Amino acid sequence: MRGRKLLMVRPMLIDPEDPSRFKEGSNTIVAVDTLGAGEGELVMLAQGSSARQADGLKSMPVDAAIVGLVDTVNVLGKKTYEAKNS
Repeated sequence: MRGRKLLMVRPMLIDPEDPSRFKEGSNTIVAVDTLGAGEGELVMLAQGSSARQADGLKSMPVDAAIVGLVDTVNVLGKKTYEAKNS
């Protein structure tokens, strides 16, 4: 694990009362950052044995890994999120 950045992430859920918005989930997950994600970015997370399939993590005791950076999210045909760098 030496040299690996760990990030605390919180799942984002679609708000059932207003599907055009996100709401934060209640749990916080510590994940290995495989991509160089930054604070405030929306990321894709793999957990369990799938997390070890990320590049360079096969032999590590990892239970959660950041495996994607999200550019945009569309819900019901409406753009819900767009990354600042998109």
